[in-house]
Amino acid sequence: MKIVKSFLAAGLLAINAGVSAEEAAEITVYRSPTCSCCEKWLAHLQQDKFTVKDIVIGDIQAIKAKYGVTAELASCHTAIINGYVIEGHVPAGDIRTLLKSKPKVVGIAVPGMPAGTPGMEMGTKKEAYDVVSFDAQHRVQVFNSYQGSQ
Repeated sequence: MKIVKSFLAAGLLAINAGVSAEEAAEITVYRSPTCSCCEKWLAHLQQDKFTVKDIVIGDIQAIKAKYGVTAELASCHTAIINGYVIEGHVPAGDIRTLLKSKPKVVGIAVPGMPAGTPGMEMGTKKEAYDVVSFDAQHRVQVFNSYQGSQ
């Protein structure tokens, strides 16, 4: 019985270690030195167990151009994770869905800076917004939608 319990405990540890490794995905975030909402978004990612590499850069537009983020998709920060581009205030759960489903897209984005998105909390005000995916031909599709509230 003692041996069985040891094997069960070892199995649970192995399962938990696998989950932890998945949860601790590293994301590199490029942001302006003057943007406070970016810092709040980084905190949102860290709360969801992402390991954040924070790169403060003067010319964020150059990063957006390098990774194919158009003006229509742009927000205040650009991140890279496992080869995908994450633009703007994308919820951590949507990033995890992207990493799990592995669609053939360049990345996902929340264009602009809608109130109520992670990092853009403004009391109880929450604008409706879409997280969109985009491909190399700049085709955009809705990845997830969020309802607003007042």
